[in-house]
Amino acid sequence: MVKTGLEIFLSTIPDKIKGKRVGVLCHAASVTSKLTHIIDELAACKEISLGAIFGPQHGLAGQTQDNMVEWEGALHPRLKIPVYSLYGQNRKPTPAMLQDIDALIIDLQDVGARPYTYIWTIKLCLEACAEQNRDVWILDRPNPIAAVQLDGPLLQPEYFSFVGGAAIPLCHRMTVGEIAEFMHARYFPKASLQVIRMEGWWRDSLWPETELPWVMPSPNMPTLDTAVVYPGMVLLEATNCSEGRGTTRPFELFGAPYLVSDEFARLLQSYNLPGCIFREHGLIPILQKWQGVYCNGMQIHVTDARRFLPVATAAAILGAIMQTSSSGFAFKEPPYEYETVKQPFDILAGSGLLRHALLKQYSLLQIMESWRRERFEFERHCADFTFYPERLS
Repeated sequence: MVKTGLEIFLSTIPDKIKGKRVGVLCHAASVTSKLTHIIDELAACKEISLGAIFGPQHGLAGQTQDNMVEWEGALHPRLKIPVYSLYGQNRKPTPAMLQDIDALIIDLQDVGARPYTYIWTIKLCLEACAEQNRDVWILDRPNPIAAVQLDGPLLQPEYFSFVGGAAIPLCHRMTVGEIAEFMHARYFPKASLQVIRMEGWWRDSLWPETELPWVMPSPNMPTLDTAVVYPGMVLLEATNCSEGRGTTRPFELFGAPYLVSDEFARLLQSYNLPGCIFREHGLIPILQKWQGVYCNGMQIHVTDARRFLPVATAAAILGAIMQTSSSGFAFKEPPYEYETVKQPFDILAGSGLLRHALLKQYSLLQIMESWRRERFEFERHCADFTFYPERLS
């Protein structure tokens, strides 16, 4: 079984943090292998003092269902210490939030996709703690889809937002600890950062191999299957095609009333995309886009996660929709995740290039070739920060 950074930290509290008053940034999935929560573990720890709690998007308990549903903090009812929201009035810790702690411990379960906001909350915490001379401790956790290939374009700096704050691909294969090291070196070299690395984890593994329990890191991430398709299917959030929110299989199911099912299905199947099969499946979302309306749709069934290309598959889906149902399809307009000017699709994709390529009906091979060159540069620059080995290399 993999030992997470949390369990290693709890087994031997580092001398450097003993006697300190700490804050913790966590959420519902911040648990040990026995499902005890980090707040309870730290509150019971006699070697440190827990002074504040911080929570990211979707709330401390994973309670806020949709994007842009903010929440605000309060006093913890049992511990009587402040709980601060970093997805409400503030997304970056204020000096007042940090004034009564010596260090910030971060334990967040990521899903391996650039638009997933937890890693960008970590970036803002690194910035705030560097400004206030507070230590940051990252308790590393597995990337549940690290075995899935690097895929998608790199984020361009002019498109940085709260759904992307570093030049990494949509499907990046890194852990939160590795991304934190990368951001520390590139953006906040004066920050005091310690990463407690995992034991027994291999980069070419999927979540079941860790033998750790799956706790939903957000309300629309119910299973590993969801996480595998998410790095590409999240792009549908920026269109008027449902990405399956409001169904029991978000991001695996997708559709719209205007979708011409037969023609679309034939075109999509003709691509022979690796590692997946498409099956026609209708949906009636109970919330968000097309709420209560029947949508012609399909489900992605991933048959081989190691061959599956999540972003290329989503690009193929979007291209097929635009070719067969162009009169109904549309890209959404701003605002999206605190961005009020740039196109939502562009900040998710990383630039305007993919949207323009889809509008001009470039071939999937042309689109993927542009990503290949970018990924080579990413792998070269990030080699110093990817510290977990691969068994298959």
